[in-house]
Amino acid sequence: MNIRPATRGDIDAVLAFWRVATTVESSTDDPGGIAALLDFDAEALLVAVAADGEVVGTVIGGWDGWRGTMYRLAVHPRERRQGIASLLVAEAERRLVTRGARRLHLIVVEDEPDAAGFWRAMGYAPTEQTRFVKTLSHGR
Repeated sequence: MNIRPATRGDIDAVLAFWRVATTVESSTDDPGGIAALLDFDAEALLVAVAADGEVVGTVIGGWDGWRGTMYRLAVHPRERRQGIASLLVAEAERRLVTRGARRLHLIVVEDEPDAAGFWRAMGYAPTEQTRFVKTLSHGR
């Protein structure tokens, strides 16, 4: 297994992977959304790739110059409990620290206790903050 930044050539594979490996769809789960991310930060989306070339894991380690953010951590259901998620997070953290991040944050869906347990085991703690979101249409 290899962890590397995604490329434009990975977009379709990443979208197909997310349909299998994630429970919550995002409004940016489309080719244009991923392409815009890669154009903005070519190393933000990391993929874990099996020996046969299949995408088996992802994480987005976003950096805005102020704070790092983790998004879209996912591992293929048949590949879980093998340390892939931990490797992806460690690599994203390493890259974010190198860029200057001193604090990282992420979102966990309330009804996913396994995800919350994973993040706690990785050293993250929940806050009492409430998340606010506004989805913009961008002409769609």
